[in-house]
Amino acid sequence: MTGPRDDDGFQSRYFDGPDGLRLHARDYGADNPRSADHLPVICLPGLTRNSRDFHQLALLLSNDARKPRRVIALDYRGRGLSAWDTDRSHYNLVVEASDVLATAAAFEVPQAAFIGTSRGGLILHILAAQRPDLLAAVVLNDIGPVVELEGLIQIRDYLGNGRLPENWEEAADILRDIHGASFTALAAEDWRDMAYALYRKIDGKIVADFDPAIAEMTRSMDLSKLAPDFWPQFAKLTTVPLMVVRGENSALLSAETLTEMAKRHPQMTALTVPGQGHAPLLHLGAIPVAIEAFISAT
Repeated sequence: MTGPRDDDGFQSRYFDGPDGLRLHARDYGADNPRSADHLPVICLPGLTRNSRDFHQLALLLSNDARKPRRVIALDYRGRGLSAWDTDRSHYNLVVEASDVLATAAAFEVPQAAFIGTSRGGLILHILAAQRPDLLAAVVLNDIGPVVELEGLIQIRDYLGNGRLPENWEEAADILRDIHGASFTALAAEDWRDMAYALYRKIDGKIVADFDPAIAEMTRSMDLSKLAPDFWPQFAKLTTVPLMVVRGENSALLSAETLTEMAKRHPQMTALTVPGQGHAPLLHLGAIPVAIEAFISAT
């Protein structure tokens, strides 16, 4: 296990956020003239994740023989190759939603299909209220308007894990030890892919690829206070073509919330993924075909 080999198929692009902070995104398929004929896709990762989470899916979508698409995968501030913010209070949904708007402007994308994993999906709830014209279609990956307390506790405890991998094999083992019970469908190569997405080698050490301030803020959350729901913002999504992917073993998006979402958005497409938890790896199994079919139908 020599390390990630995902440096092909995209261009690294740097641009400024609304406050001048340097942001980074991966741009797939921009050099293919045929991609201009089809709806672009913007991918938004989870709390401590980054653009690498979408690498395999982005390659599939950008290289589709019938409808190749431009795919833009964002590193939020403090994640991946984007700059860390010296003001940790800026690590919040409202600021990050503004960064997404800056991304669309920097890439000259007036409208796109959006794929939001976990926190990325919450940002899309905010954008649905702020800029519904930007959203041609939305895929929510294991997130909805109600965030379950059990899932928040799992995230807090996971971020409190102090194990540091000595090599890539150990990085995959750490993730398997933490998440294995929820991700029974994953093979050894999938755990390696997860390790390559979450960790990065910096100064010879394999480290989690995000500003530690984000984990510190999450660990200090007062979970005795119920998180507000996003039903008012979800109501704005009922006019947008919507697909929701849920991990069968997810503790963050409940089956009950998924059912209620479908009641409020009768045209919603729902996909429950067997053998995966929070949040499903979108390039596995039938998921990418389902996502492409959904986007193509909009």
